[in-house]
Amino acid sequence: MNISGKKVLITGADGFIGSHLTEALVARGAKVKAFVYYNSFNSWGWLDTLPKNILNEIEIFSGDVRDPNGVYTAMEGCEVVFHLAALIAIPYSYHSPDSYIDTNVKGTLNIVQAAKRLNIERVLVTSTSEVYGTAQFVPITETHPKQGQSPYSASKIGADAIADSFFRSFETPITLVRPFNTYGPRQSARAVIPTIITQLANGIEQIKLGDTTPTRDLVFVKDTAEGFIKIAETESLIGHEINIATENEISVGNLAQHIINQINPNASILQDSDRLRPQNSEVFRLLGSKEKLVQHTSWFPQTTIEDGLATTIEWFKNPENLKQYKHEIYNV
Repeated sequence: MNISGKKVLITGADGFIGSHLTEALVARGAKVKAFVYYNSFNSWGWLDTLPKNILNEIEIFSGDVRDPNGVYTAMEGCEVVFHLAALIAIPYSYHSPDSYIDTNVKGTLNIVQAAKRLNIERVLVTSTSEVYGTAQFVPITETHPKQGQSPYSASKIGADAIADSFFRSFETPITLVRPFNTYGPRQSARAVIPTIITQLANGIEQIKLGDTTPTRDLVFVKDTAEGFIKIAETESLIGHEINIATENEISVGNLAQHIINQINPNASILQDSDRLRPQNSEVFRLLGSKEKLVQHTSWFPQTTIEDGLATTIEWFKNPENLKQYKHEIYNV
């Protein structure tokens, strides 16, 4: 299947990965409907920052994935659905787990039920590497056991299971897309890279972080978006779960030092106890296998960590972008 000319819906289009995927799909010639979170400010999230010539190519639908009627209405007339809308902050899930079940599990149920009723051609449901928990073996393949080490990851395991059950029960053409730690311009302040960059860019010399020992497999956002598109165009991946990973890992401490060296070599790292996860909840190692994705598609990561971080730092240092982040607080 070629995505060009297809009518596609992207939930979470107003978010970090969603906005980049929206741009990429417009560039590919898809007819894009962007599902954004309804709010009284008429904010379309990061889509508001896109050039007018791109925005003019996008149909905006404001709604809430928790509402089954709104989801069904948004999906009518679409051929392909990219479901990215979710609550993703791990610390917030510790004290508000109900909202994660409502948005991540029930929201996904609304998507797959509507897909079944509307005979949608392809449905890509976004999972997360957090469903694996701390690696029991590396690189982590799609057959790795799932372990809900936070309410967030548990909600995503539940959402994955709901989606998979619709493929098995009704042959709904679903693929579970599992990106490892995506980074780049527009990323939420709750993520570690924006946390480091925004503190440094605002002149802070003692960078507050949690545990610096965990390792992560970092994927640049444009590579992640390209992975989604390649997967959507590959019919052999219907009914599969599939990683988007680089098979490289870096510790939070080494990552922070790399960014410090580029912005202010005099800065240092200060461990902030408020930012530590409970010991049994911390995921200490994530290193993903890209083998399945590479075998089924022509995807391969195009952006090195050095180039990706340089691009990300440059974007965050732009005063217009930097002012949108509250560096002085711990963003949960």
